[in-house]
Amino acid sequence: MSRPLRVAVVGAGPAGVYAADILTKSDVDVQIDLFEKLPAPYGLVRYGVAPDHPRIKGIVTALQKVLDKPSVRFFGNVEYGVDVKLDDLRQFYDAVIFSTGASSDRSLNIPGIDLPGSYGAADFVSWYDGHPDVPRTWPLTATSVAVLGVGNVALDVARILAKTADELLVTEIPANVYEGLASSPVTDVHVFGRRGPAQAKFTPLELRELDHSPNVEVIVHAEGIEFDEASMRAIRTNKQVEMIVKTLQEWAIRDVGSRPRRLHLHFLEAPVEVLGTESVVGLRTETQELTGDGNVRGTGVFTDWEVQAVYRAVGYLSTHLADLPFDHVSGTIPHLAGRVLDLDEVPIPGVFVTGWIKRGPIGLIGHTKGDALETITSLLEDAASLPLAVSPSPDAIVQFLEQRGVPFVTNEGWSRLDAHEIALGAVHGRERVKVVPREEMTSISNG
Repeated sequence: MSRPLRVAVVGAGPAGVYAADILTKSDVDVQIDLFEKLPAPYGLVRYGVAPDHPRIKGIVTALQKVLDKPSVRFFGNVEYGVDVKLDDLRQFYDAVIFSTGASSDRSLNIPGIDLPGSYGAADFVSWYDGHPDVPRTWPLTATSVAVLGVGNVALDVARILAKTADELLVTEIPANVYEGLASSPVTDVHVFGRRGPAQAKFTPLELRELDHSPNVEVIVHAEGIEFDEASMRAIRTNKQVEMIVKTLQEWAIRDVGSRPRRLHLHFLEAPVEVLGTESVVGLRTETQELTGDGNVRGTGVFTDWEVQAVYRAVGYLSTHLADLPFDHVSGTIPHLAGRVLDLDEVPIPGVFVTGWIKRGPIGLIGHTKGDALETITSLLEDAASLPLAVSPSPDAIVQFLEQRGVPFVTNEGWSRLDAHEIALGAVHGRERVKVVPREEMTSISNG
C-alpha cells in the first residue's frame, strides 16, 4: 500500500487507546482516529473509577502519551450510531475497531427491584464521577443503605456512600456532587455477598481502603465468615484470596469502634426481595450455606433489613451497537480472535472488537492490554486483504463531521479542557475539578 493504513477506533477508553498504542508500535505505517461519544477521553478511567482512587487514575498519564503520538487523532463528542455509522466509517478507513466497553447495569431479577429508591450502581458511579449525561442531583435521603454485590464497584459505591463529603473534597468531584454527599443523612451502609469471603470478587487493595476513613467503622459480620473445601483450596493456591480472607477474619473479631458511620460486610446472604410498596423500606435476604465446591444453596432462613435505598452492583453490561451483531445474553459482540463475526459466524472484513464489548466486563486494566494485542494481531494478519477505504484522506472525515454539524472535540480541544479543569482545581489546592455539562465541555474545548 502506497499510503498509511487508515484505522478508526470507536471508544477512547483504555481498550481503544491500548489498541491504538499497539498498532503504532507495529511495523505498519498507520494513521489512527479515536472516536469517543463523550467530549473527554479515557472512558471508565474518567467516569467509572471512584474519585478517591488517585493512583488508579495515574493510568491517565500513560493513556495521554498515546493520544499525543503524531499518528493518533482524537474525535470527542462523536456518537457512533448517531453522528457516524459503520458504512460511514468504512468510506474513510480500511479497518474499524470497536472498543465501547460496558457502562450499563446488569439486571437483578428479584421482586421490588424497580421500586423508587432502588438504583443501579453504574448510574450512581456516573453521577459521582461527573458524567455529563446523568442528572446533576442524586436522591441521598436514606439513613440506612444496602449495596448488593462484592466486587470492586460495590466497594466503591459503599465507600463513597459512607464517607463524609469533606473527605472527598480533596478529589476532583464537581461541586454538585460535593453538595449532594454533604446533605446525605446516612449512618449505615450494608454490603451483601451471596457467597463466602473466599469467593469475593474485590481486590485486597480495594478492601483495605474501606478502613482508611476516620469517619467510617468497618464491621464484618462473623456469621458469614465460613469456608468449604473449595474455599480452603482457593486460600492455599491464590495469594490474593489469602490476603482478602486474612483481612476479613481480623476485622470480624476486632472490637467495634465509635466512628459516626458504619459500613457492614455480610457474606452468605442472598438478596431475594426489595421490600416496599411506594418506595424501598427494606431488603429481604436468605442465608446461604457453602456446598463444598465454592457454590451455595439457600437455607430457608430469611432476614429483613431496614434500609431506605438499595444499590445493585452485580456487574456491568455492554449495549448493542448499530449495524453490528450482538449476543444479548453475554452482552458482547461475537468474534474470532477479535474479528467480528456475522450471523453466519463468518468474519466481517475489516471490522474488529476489543475490550469489554469483546470479552465481557471482567478483568482489570492489565487484561485489556492482552486483549488488545490479540485483536491487533488479527488486524495485522488481515492487512493485505482489508477492504480499502474509498476516501482515505485524513481531511475527509473532518469534512464529513463538519457537514453533519457535529461539534467534535480534537486533541487540541481536549488539551484546553484538561488545562481548564486543572486550573479550576489549583484555585482550591486540588488536582482538578471536573466540568460536568456537555455543552460547557465542548465550548471550552472549542475555544
